[in-house]
Amino acid sequence: MESRKIQRVGNGTYTVSLPKDWAESQGIASGDVVTLHDHIDGVLAVQTGNGDDEDPPFARIESADPEVIERALRAAYAAGAREVTLERDEPLTPDQRRAVERVARNRIGMSVAAESETVTTVQIMLDSTEVSVSQSLRQLAFTVRSIHRDAVEALATPPDSSPTGSRDTQVDRLASMIDRSVSRGMADLGEVDALGTTRPELFESWTAMRELCRFRDAAAEIGDAAAALDAPPSDGRLETYRDIGAGVRAVVSDGVSVTLGDEGADVARAAIGDLSRAHHEIDALDRALDVGGERGAALRRVLRALRRTADCGGGVAQIGLRRAIRCQETIRDRRPERMNE
Repeated sequence: MESRKIQRVGNGTYTVSLPKDWAESQGIASGDVVTLHDHIDGVLAVQTGNGDDEDPPFARIESADPEVIERALRAAYAAGAREVTLERDEPLTPDQRRAVERVARNRIGMSVAAESETVTTVQIMLDSTEVSVSQSLRQLAFTVRSIHRDAVEALATPPDSSPTGSRDTQVDRLASMIDRSVSRGMADLGEVDALGTTRPELFESWTAMRELCRFRDAAAEIGDAAAALDAPPSDGRLETYRDIGAGVRAVVSDGVSVTLGDEGADVARAAIGDLSRAHHEIDALDRALDVGGERGAALRRVLRALRRTADCGGGVAQIGLRRAIRCQETIRDRRPERMNE
């Protein structure tokens, strides 16, 4: 890193010299024109040329294994590729085509653009100016909370299968789009501007997204455990499960709000305090559980999954607290609750 002194020329323009080694490495000579990009990050970037001749990110797949094809397509989407070509010497098999269609169907903005016997081209037409990472994160949080709520409620009437349903696909679609947006933003400052955010905010959204996906997985585990029960828990225990679940979901909601700047540090601090109470209640339930056999194992599985969702909720709240500190908010003790008068 070098420091340069700002100079002022006669017409009031401010100038700064470019490092000689960098200019020569880029082939810049006196009289050449460069492009300046002023980013909302507070970064002024110098770009050589006009940038119009750069090829869009492109990927090629030549594997015959449908699983490898599927993984490669998901990776290309996350990496920010605009186009992916699957090419084989022999005609593509139905399994290979289904793998392509399955990924394209479950990714926002991805579609099959052209097909022949041996070649399939997939394009990702996702305009960053029309993407809202913050809104996608809010929608993701809402979806995983609804999965969690239904999973806890399934304890009252044990279902034949997990209550997660098609919302699992919605979670993957939203998480993948956030993953792609952050990946492109980290590689290209222009993408950051198009998304209308900053790199620290993008990273915090990405980290929160990962915690929300883990929250979804743990919620699905609650639903699976509920499906394994032969009868619901006792009324008192069921209500405690519901109370704990509601508290954990509130922590997630507050954590996301603080992460996105909708709420401040006090909300994150209160959410972490609420999480501590949820952990104490889960521990108390675990100690009081004296049911043996398969039923006891299923109830302990519920408690483990509840504890995992609480941990993930705490992770989201911690991300919000980190954002508040980055924004130089003051972190205070929780205000004592006022007694009813």
